[in-house]
Amino acid sequence: MERPALKRLMADAEAGLIDCLIVYKVDRLSRSLMDFARIMEILDRRNVSFVSVTQQFNTTNSMGRLTLNILLSFAQFEREIIAERTRDKMSAARRKGKWVGGMPVLGYDVDPRGGRLLVNEEEAAQVREIFEIYLQEQGLVTAAQELARRGLVTKRWVTKKGIERGGHLFNKNSLFGLLTNIIYVGKVDYKGSIYDGEHPAILGEGIWRRVQERLRHNGRSGGVEVRNKYGGLLKGLIFCEACHAAMIHTWTVTAKNKRRYRYYVCSHAQKHGWDTCPTKSLPARDIEQFVVGRIRAIGQDDALLEETLRAARNENEDRLRTLQDEERALLRQLRELGAEERKLAKDIGKDNGHTGAMTESLSRLQTRMREAHERATGARNEIIAVSGQLVSEREMRLAFSLFDPIWDSLTPKEQTRAMRLIVERVGYDPAEGAVSILFQPTGIRALAEQVGQSESESEDIDKEQ
Repeated sequence: MERPALKRLMADAEAGLIDCLIVYKVDRLSRSLMDFARIMEILDRRNVSFVSVTQQFNTTNSMGRLTLNILLSFAQFEREIIAERTRDKMSAARRKGKWVGGMPVLGYDVDPRGGRLLVNEEEAAQVREIFEIYLQEQGLVTAAQELARRGLVTKRWVTKKGIERGGHLFNKNSLFGLLTNIIYVGKVDYKGSIYDGEHPAILGEGIWRRVQERLRHNGRSGGVEVRNKYGGLLKGLIFCEACHAAMIHTWTVTAKNKRRYRYYVCSHAQKHGWDTCPTKSLPARDIEQFVVGRIRAIGQDDALLEETLRAARNENEDRLRTLQDEERALLRQLRELGAEERKLAKDIGKDNGHTGAMTESLSRLQTRMREAHERATGARNEIIAVSGQLVSEREMRLAFSLFDPIWDSLTPKEQTRAMRLIVERVGYDPAEGAVSILFQPTGIRALAEQVGQSESESEDIDKEQ
C-alpha cells in the first residue's frame, strides 16, 4: 500500500475517477492478502468493478470471492517463500564469507564480475591512517577533527543510476562505524556471528584489538570528550584498589566564602554506604599534583625511568601469561569437544533408534565448540595486541622528556587530553597509602613519535642554515 503509483490509483478511486480496474493477474496488484482486502474495500465502497484478464472470477457472488481469496493466498505464499529463500541465500553467503552487497566500504571496491571485495590500495592506506589517528587522539570527536584537518573523507561511490554519493567529512557516528567494521580484518559479521571473509584484510589484528579496547574503555568512562565542568584531571582514570571501583570526581561549596573544594570519592562507597570502603574520599588537587609530579620526575630521573619501564614490562608479561593460559585451556577444551563430537557423529551413523536425541546433543555440542573457538580466537588476537604494546626505553625517554617542558603551558582541557593520552589507570590503595600509575603504551609511543619528528625537523633546519 506504500507504493506511490498504487497510492495515486486509490486516490483516483476515492475521487470517483475510475469505473473499472483491470489487471493482467491479481498478484500484479498486490501479493498481500491484507493489502488486497483494503483495496477491495475501497473499490466496493466506490462501486468500482475489478477485472483480471487471465483469471476468471466474479466478485459479486460468494464463490467468486472465495476463488479470489485462494488466488491471493497462493500469491502471498509465493512472496513469503521467495523472501525466505533470499534470506537463506544471504545467510549462506555470509557464512561462507562472501560480500552480499550494501553500502561500499572505504578501502575496498566491489569486483563488477563477481561481487567480491577488492582492496583499493590508496583507500586502504587511508583506513590504516584513520586507525592510527584514533589511537593518538584517543577520542572520536578529536579524531574526526584531525581527519577533517588532513582532508580525509568517507567513501566516494556512484550508484547504478549514476548519482555520486559519499565524500563527506567524518563525524562521530561515521567514524565509529568505520572503526568497528570487522570487515577490515578479513571477516564478516552475520547476526552477531563472525566468519572468515573471502576478501583480504587491510589491518593487522594488533591495531584492530587496540582500537576496540580504547573504544570500550571510552564507552565505560565517557571518553576524552566527557563533560568535565570543574577540571577533574583524573576523571575516569582513578580507581579505588580496596573496592576495585572507579572514583568519582565531585565537589562541595562552603557556605561561608563560597569556595569550591574538589574530591575523588569511591563509587562503591557512594552507592553502598561510607562504612563499606576505607578510602572514603581524596582531595582532588593533592592526588592530581602527585600524579603530575610523578610523571614529571620520570622524565628527569634515569633510575625512576628504568623502574617504570621494568614495572611496565612486568605488567605486560603477567598479562601475556594470563592470556596464554586462557588460550591453552580453551584449545584443550576444543580438543576434548572435538573428540566428543566425532564419537557422537559415529553413534548417529549406527542408527540405534536414538538418532533424534543424539542429533540435538550434537547441535548443542557444536554450539559449545563454536563459542570456545571464538573465545580462543579472541584470546589469540589479544595476545598479538599485548605483544605489540611493549614500549622501548628510547620511546619512553622521548615521551616523558616532552611532558615536563610543555605541561604548564597547556590549557586545562589540553592537560586532560595529555593525561588520558599517556595514562591508562591510576590506582589508590588506602591500606598502604600508595598510588600506582599504569601507562598507556600507544599514547607513549605517539608522544615519542611526535618528539622524534620535531627533532628530525630541527636537524633539517640546522643543515639548511
